[in-house]
Amino acid sequence: MLSSAWFRLVNALRGWPAVEVWYHPDYRTPLTSLEAMHGVEPRRADYVAWYLLERRLIRPDQLRQPERISFSDLAMVHTEEYLESLHDPAVLGRVFGVDPSDVPVEPLLVTLRLACGATLAAARSVLERRGGRALHALNLLGGFHHAGRARGGGNCAVNDIAVAVAALRRDGFAGRAWVIDLDAHPPDGLADCLRGDEKVRIGSLSGSDWGPLPGVDETLLPAGCEDAEYLEALRALLGRMGEAPELAFVIAGGDVVRGDKLGTLGLTERGVRRRDAAVAEALRRVPTVWLPAGGYRRDSWRVPAGTALVLLGRPRRRISPRTDPLSLRFAGISRQLTERELADRDELITEEDMADLFGGPRDRTPRLLGFYTAQGVEYALHRYGFLEQLERLGYSRFHVAVDATGAGDRLRVFGNDQDGVEHLLVEVVVARKAVGPNAVEVLFVNWLTLRHPRAQFSALRPALPGQDVPGLGMAREASELLALMARRLGLSGLAFRPSWYHMAYAARHLAHFIDPAREGRFQAMLRDLKGLALLEATQALAEKAVLMNGAPYEWEADDMVAWVSPDHARPDEAAVRAERERVAFMLRPKP
Repeated sequence: MLSSAWFRLVNALRGWPAVEVWYHPDYRTPLTSLEAMHGVEPRRADYVAWYLLERRLIRPDQLRQPERISFSDLAMVHTEEYLESLHDPAVLGRVFGVDPSDVPVEPLLVTLRLACGATLAAARSVLERRGGRALHALNLLGGFHHAGRARGGGNCAVNDIAVAVAALRRDGFAGRAWVIDLDAHPPDGLADCLRGDEKVRIGSLSGSDWGPLPGVDETLLPAGCEDAEYLEALRALLGRMGEAPELAFVIAGGDVVRGDKLGTLGLTERGVRRRDAAVAEALRRVPTVWLPAGGYRRDSWRVPAGTALVLLGRPRRRISPRTDPLSLRFAGISRQLTERELADRDELITEEDMADLFGGPRDRTPRLLGFYTAQGVEYALHRYGFLEQLERLGYSRFHVAVDATGAGDRLRVFGNDQDGVEHLLVEVVVARKAVGPNAVEVLFVNWLTLRHPRAQFSALRPALPGQDVPGLGMAREASELLALMARRLGLSGLAFRPSWYHMAYAARHLAHFIDPAREGRFQAMLRDLKGLALLEATQALAEKAVLMNGAPYEWEADDMVAWVSPDHARPDEAAVRAERERVAFMLRPKP
C-alpha cells in the first residue's frame, strides 16, 4: 500500500500541494440524453471536485482551472479534415452515441478543449517540478484514449494525451514517457496517434479483445477478473515497462468496477484503490498526470475521488455509500442564501409589517408557497448553476413566473432559443400536503416537467411515456432544489406520485413508496425487470405488457416520499420484504 507519509513529507518540505486537481465547471458534458440512455454521469467531474472541497480534502488553491487547447495544438495530432468535421453535430453525435439534435456543438467543443488543455497544462506543471520533487496532477476529465488521428469513438472525440505529448515535444521535451492505461477497454486511439514516437511506451490492462495494437503492451484479462488477479497482472505489466520515464500518464479508468454497464471486469472499490496505490508507488519519483477515462455507473465519481485520496496520502479514507456530492454542494449554497435574497424581504421589517402598522395596501407580489418570489427563484437558480446549464444547451434571456393554479402554486422558467423564440423549459406545481398514516406535512409535487424543445426524439433518443419533448437531463438538480425548498419551509419531506415506471426508477435511490406493500412490489419489479433497458421496461408497463404472478399488471401510481427530516424512517422493512418475496414480474409472452 502506498505510503501516505511520503506525500505528506514532500508536501511539508516543498511547501507545495502534493496534488494539483485540474477542473472547470464546463467539464460537465452538455448532452442531455447521456445519463438516461447510456448510464454516463455527466456531472462526474463536478462531483469529485465538490466532494474534495466540501470535505476539505483539498484547498481551493489546489483546484486549477485550465485554458482551452488551441486548434493548432490539436492539429499536431489530428487531421485538419477530422477537426473540421467536429463542427458537425452528426459527427459528434456518432462519437458520443446520441442524436445530433442533442449536440450543442460549441459548448461540447469547449468541454473537450478544456479537458485537453488541462492534460497539457498538468503535464507542463509536473515537469517543472521534476528532479526528485515530482508533483502528481489529477485532471478530472480526460484519458480520451479511443480518439485516433482521423476518427473518434467511444465518447472520445480528441486524444488529450497524444496532443499533450506532441505539444511537449514541440516545446523541447525529448524524454521517455509512459502511458499506463487501466481503463477496461484497449487504447486503440493512442496506438494510432502515438505511432512513430519510440520514446513513448504504452502498457494496458483491459477486459476486451480488439485485436493486436501496434506499440501497445496489452494484457487481456478474463471477464469478471477480481482484485487479486488484476493486481498480479498490474505488477507484471509495471515490471515489463523498463527504465523509469521522465513523464507518465495514468488512465485510471472507473469502468473496471464490478457491475459497470460497459465494463466486463470485477474489481471492488477497494481493489481499484489498491490499483492506484500500486501505480503511484511505482511512479513516486516520476512527474505523473492522472486521468479518469471511462466509468458508466451512477456512482462512477467514487473511482476518481478514490484516486485523489490515494494521491493525497489518504488511501484508506472511506467514502460513505450515502455521500451525495450534489447534496453537499447545494446544501452549502443554500446556507449562504438569505431570506431577503429569496423572498425580496428585508430581514428587519417587511411590507406586510408596514401595512399592519400604518394601514394601506399589503404586498401583492405573487409568492410560491407564500415565500419565494419570482426574482428570488431566478436568483437562486443562478447561484446553483441551473441557468448556466440551460445556457450551455442553447437558451438565454430567462425569466421566471409564479402564479397559482387549482392544484397548487406554479413556477415556470422560460428561455429563448438561438432564433429568439421563447420556450417553456421548466414547470412545477407544488403544494403543502399531509401524507402517510401519520399525516406528516410535506412539499407535494403535483406536476414537474423539464423540457428541452431544441432536441428531438429519434431512434437514438426515443420518447418515454408521457413525454412531448425531450428532457433537460437535470432531474437531479431539480429534485435537490425542491428538497431544499421543503427544508427551508420547515416541511418534513418531498413527495410526488409517479405516473410512469421511469419516474419512480429515477427517484429510487432517494425516495420510496409510503405504503410498504407498494414499495415491496416496486422492489420486486426492479429485481425482475433489471435485464431490460429502462425504455423497454417503462414502455412495457405503460402498454400493460407485464405480468405479476402470472396475471396482467397495471402500473400503480402511488405516493413516494424523500424525507428531509431524519425523524422519519423508511417503511416497515418486514412488510416490504414480505411483499417483495410474494410477487414476481415478467414480460407477457408475445403471441
